Amino acid sequence: MAALLPLILKSRTCIVLSNQTPTVVLTRFASKKSGGSSKNLGGNSAGRRYGHKKHDGNFVHAGNVLATQRKGLMRWHPGAHVGIGTNKTIYALEDGIVRFTKEVYIPLPRSAEARDVIPKLPKGAVLYKTFINVIPTKRENTFKLVDLV
Repeated sequence: MAALLPLILKSRTCIVLSNQTPTVVLTRFASKKSGGSSKNLGGNSAGRRYGHKKHDGNFVHAGNVLATQRKGLMRWHPGAHVGIGTNKTIYALEDGIVRFTKEVYIPLPRSAEARDVIPKLPKGAVLYKTFINVIPTKRENTFKLVDLV
């Protein structure tokens, strides 16, 4: 018993209650730190500013961005005198006036749209696509220097 007494007194988890008969009371400490959660700290980023940048009837120069959209979803399609970038950004190829048109869309018979979209539509439904076109303005009194005399 005398050999156990120094071991019991050294331990932090034991308390000796009496000198005659040592009684050991064990206390349990926390195995994890107590504190707040550090999860869900994201989500405070700024928006991507998708959408159309020029409205119907606006005058645009060549290279102006007409609309930005997500890569997967095509909301607007390029029409006449309009180009499309690798990230589906639609931009003007000529100076002119912007026109939005809706045209009937009939997918090719073996395309992914015909396989996935058409069966989910009600019978007789018509698909439309929105195209962005640029109507070029006539350039008057503009000359190119062809050759020096």
